[in-house]
Amino acid sequence: MSTEESFDSAVRKNVHYIELLKSGKLKESNAKAYFKSAIDDNFPTGVHELMFVPTIEGQGNEEQKKKWLKISRNFDIIGCYAQTELGHGTFIRGLETIATYDPSTEEFVMNSPTLTSMKWWPGSVGHTATHAIVVARLITKGKDEGIHLFIVQIRSLEDHNPLPGIKVGDIGPKFGYFGTDNGFLHMTNVRIPRDHMLMKYAQVSRDGTYSKPPAEADKISYAVMVYVRALIVDHSAETLARAITIAIRYSVVRRQTQNRPGEPETQVLDYQTQQFKLFPLLASAYAIKFAGHYMTKLYTEVTEEISEGKLRSLPELHATSAGLKAFCTELCCSGIELCRLSCGGHGYSAASGLPQLYADYSSSQTYEGENTVMLLQTARYIFKVCKQNMPQAQLPSNVAYLAADYPKYKESPVSDPKHFNDPHILLEAYRQRVIRLVAVALERYSKSIATGLDSVAAWNNSSVDWTMAARAHCHYLVLKAFHSSIDAAKVCEANFNIMRVLCCLFGLHGIIQYSGEFCLDGYMNSEQIEMAKNQLYFLLKEVRYEAVPLVDAFDIHDDILNSSLGRYDGDVYRHLYEWALRAPRNKKEVHDNYEKYLKPLLKNTKSKL
Repeated sequence: MSTEESFDSAVRKNVHYIELLKSGKLKESNAKAYFKSAIDDNFPTGVHELMFVPTIEGQGNEEQKKKWLKISRNFDIIGCYAQTELGHGTFIRGLETIATYDPSTEEFVMNSPTLTSMKWWPGSVGHTATHAIVVARLITKGKDEGIHLFIVQIRSLEDHNPLPGIKVGDIGPKFGYFGTDNGFLHMTNVRIPRDHMLMKYAQVSRDGTYSKPPAEADKISYAVMVYVRALIVDHSAETLARAITIAIRYSVVRRQTQNRPGEPETQVLDYQTQQFKLFPLLASAYAIKFAGHYMTKLYTEVTEEISEGKLRSLPELHATSAGLKAFCTELCCSGIELCRLSCGGHGYSAASGLPQLYADYSSSQTYEGENTVMLLQTARYIFKVCKQNMPQAQLPSNVAYLAADYPKYKESPVSDPKHFNDPHILLEAYRQRVIRLVAVALERYSKSIATGLDSVAAWNNSSVDWTMAARAHCHYLVLKAFHSSIDAAKVCEANFNIMRVLCCLFGLHGIIQYSGEFCLDGYMNSEQIEMAKNQLYFLLKEVRYEAVPLVDAFDIHDDILNSSLGRYDGDVYRHLYEWALRAPRNKKEVHDNYEKYLKPLLKNTKSKL
């Protein structure tokens, strides 16, 4: 389909979904999730459910929730979340959109004062949303009170035309996500009632007097974004599962080279090089899934604490969600591309399902926080933890190993490749890697301060080291979640054993991939790295004959997988041919371009002959 056809199809499916919601047919547990999985499209109203409604729930006062939630949940209005601007994204304090309070009319006047202040990229803004939660600078009594949230109606509920002062539209074709109308929003003197500012924490009275929110409310306002990042981690696992399912199934069907006379060509999956590409990704898909479960559990626990007024764990939740979002999306995106390459030339065809999967998913590395910035946010949390120099008992479990009194080991105890079958050995190596990388980053920061640089310049000078430390910390958390999950699972011995193999494979691949970091302070040596490599090669053989059942266990239906190469029945080549026959360009045996261009060329050539 063209991009326009894709958008039309997405809206049609989205409306069908809303009609089913209203009819009460999706009330059963998980029914909505199953339906969306079966539809498998980018819903234009996705942001409405994901961010618009939860923001009103979390940031609106009781009167506002009574006014807005019923009509929002019933889809009588369709909302979006307008934060990112043409000139500003992750740096929220730099946003330029202005909401100026006018006490004479008890209204806020919304303005996009510069070209770069117009909202740019919000999903659903282009042609779907009727209302927007607009993130803007509050100006009252001539004072800038910083960033606040406002509900702005942007389109008529009668004919869907933009309201006066509103200029809105689609930002144009993108790399992927054709079913979502990412758009722009420019406002000129748009007036909204005073109670359209979300006022659970901060308030503006009728005369324009501003009441500051509690000091911790700033942190709570990020709760919706943290929730979305937790969902992204889980979505990363599902997406990588799709890619690795396609690549492994095809690698069993595809044969390459007759290695011995009289024997059939070898299945591509029997080659060690193919196993080395794909099996760590298979392990990663499971690892990220368990990390997603951990992230969701952490979010639930901390939000329950917040509801009781306890905010101690909020910084940990924010740092963990930011870091895991970056680590998992980076791993997943590079994994999809490696799966495509592993499918050879056919992987380049849209029939494989991999190009579109990559195009749609790659945006996850920049939306809801650009990945480098996310790693730096995690790094800042680690930096603060280390600077406090607190004992292990006083730190959250995620960072307790960075405590001043945590035991530091000088050398790895590994003396045999089989020692790497113990996840505890792997986890200890990953801990020491983080501890050393944090020490390197701290040392570079401290040396910069010693030369007379201020804290901002010193942080910038050490920022690459800090991102490396943050990535290593997240790698450790994912491995830990994998190990803890399979240890706690009630499964048969065979399933437990293969899960443990995958866990060790995931850990070993990281050691080989980042071997320099594991050897940085002498904790591991070159002989032990070679042992790790030998053990990884051994585990590749262990996974070989479990690989297809392991991807089948993801239970992704062919209609959702949408791949001629990854079909459950393995009938790849016939479906590749049938897919090609259905291509719009093949509807005629002689293409229109023949009459327009080729015929004059060829007829002229023929006359000369």
